[in-house]
Amino acid sequence: MSKEVTIVRNVLEANDRLADELQKNFRVKKILCLNLMSSPGAGKTTLLERTLTDLKDEFNMAVIEGDLQTDNDAQRVAATGAQAVQINTEGGCHLDSGMVMDALKAIDTDGLDILFVENVGNLVCPAEFNVGEDYKVTLLSVAEGDDKPEKYPFMFHISAVMLLNKVDLLPYVDFDLQKAENHARKLNKDIEVMPISARTGENLEQWYDWLRKKRAEKL
Repeated sequence: MSKEVTIVRNVLEANDRLADELQKNFRVKKILCLNLMSSPGAGKTTLLERTLTDLKDEFNMAVIEGDLQTDNDAQRVAATGAQAVQINTEGGCHLDSGMVMDALKAIDTDGLDILFVENVGNLVCPAEFNVGEDYKVTLLSVAEGDDKPEKYPFMFHISAVMLLNKVDLLPYVDFDLQKAENHARKLNKDIEVMPISARTGENLEQWYDWLRKKRAEKL
């Protein structure tokens, strides 16, 4: 076995050990943790702003923001009143369990219901690293192309939910919702597919009902 393969395996195994610790902690505290992934610009932060605002009377929520630079997204999230911590990866293409564990030191987890981890915009690397989440959720905007699940199969294979965002743009783009869903279901027959618009609020109640259900299962 090459040295490079051994190093990669060791890095993933070390990350998984920390992820297991995080999951145990979240289980004890009954916190639903979601790893939110997408390519840049798919609408993760806009979705979070809307979710945090609409459900603020139902849940105590917090967000760990991952980005290469700036704290722009964390400021947008914090404006909703939710706890927000920014992780700048300084060029790194994903978050890992160690980063999330460090960020949690700045979050009051007592009484926390839902923790969102907004990963770095990337359809490859974030899929490889668990961050202690209960579920992975992937956004795919209709501006990106309906073949993305076919091109980036692992991301959609391991995700519990595929949110097809920006459906308000469907009249202006060449995107086939059914084709995107078919590609995703070939990779993961159990994936839940939700066409939404985080900007207009279209069909967000389906997303909120899923959050309510998964949060209740942690109790």
